[in-house]
Amino acid sequence: MITRLTSSALRAPSTLSRLPPVATIQSRGILQAILHGSEQAKQEGEIETLQHSKLVGRGKYIHSFEVHKVKPDRIDEYKEVAEKYYTGLAKDESLSVKLTGGWETSIGALDTYVHILEYENYKGYDQSTVMMADSKEHNDRFKAMLPFLESRNRQLCQEFAFWASSPPHSMGGVFELRTYTLHPGTLLEWEQAWRRGIEARRKFAFPVGAWFSQVGRLHQVHHMWQYDSMAARKAVREQAWTVEGWSSTVDKTSKLAQTMDSQILVPLHYSPLR
Repeated sequence: MITRLTSSALRAPSTLSRLPPVATIQSRGILQAILHGSEQAKQEGEIETLQHSKLVGRGKYIHSFEVHKVKPDRIDEYKEVAEKYYTGLAKDESLSVKLTGGWETSIGALDTYVHILEYENYKGYDQSTVMMADSKEHNDRFKAMLPFLESRNRQLCQEFAFWASSPPHSMGGVFELRTYTLHPGTLLEWEQAWRRGIEARRKFAFPVGAWFSQVGRLHQVHHMWQYDSMAARKAVREQAWTVEGWSSTVDKTSKLAQTMDSQILVPLHYSPLR
C-alpha cells in the first residue's frame, strides 16, 4: 500500500525548524559531531598521537624514505644522475641533511631504489627543503632524474627510541627492509611487544635501524637488518626461534599488522651504509 502525503503534511515544518534557535544549533552540532567527530574528539586524537610519538620515538632526527620506481631500460642512466643528486646533498654543508643510505631492490618490487635522508628534526627538514628548492645546482640534479622514473614516493619517519640508526659503515652483504602496516591505534602496543623481544635478534644479526611513519603512508613501521648473505639470513632467523621470548614477540606483533612486506636491498656504491 502506498501512503499519500496530504498537502498539510507536505507543508509541515521539519522537526529542526520547529525547535527554538538554540536547540536547533545544538541539534546541528550533535549531528555534525556524529558525522565528522567532535572538536574534543579530534583534539584528544591528536594528543594521543603526539603522546605515542613521544613515548616510542627519538625526537632528534626525521628520516625521509624516498622510493623511486625506475624505468627498466633506463637503470644505468638513473644510477648515474641519482648518485650526483644524493651525494651532492650530502656534501652540501649548508644543509641540515645527511645521506643514511641508498639501495637497489633485488628481491621485492624490482627496479626500485630506496634512499634514506636524515634531517635534524622538522626544523632542519623545513630549512633544508627550502634551501634545496632555491638552489639551481640541486634543482638541476633533481630534474635530471625525472625522465627515468615511473613513480616516486616520500615518507617522513621517526626512529624508535630503543633502536637508533647505525652510523656509516662498510660490512658488505645484503640488507633486509621489513615494513608492517599496523591497525590504527596499535603503535604503542607493537613497540612494547617488539622491544621486549628484539634482544633475541640482536644476538645473531646486525640491526641497522627501526622507524615509524609520521607523514605519508601512516600506521607503518620499518626495520632494517644487515646479513652477510641470504644463506646467513636464513641461519640467523632459525637461530632466533630458539631464543626464549622471540616466538611470543612474533605472535603478538603479527596480530597487530594488516600487511607485512620484506625487501632485500643491495647497497649502492656511494651509500654510507654498505
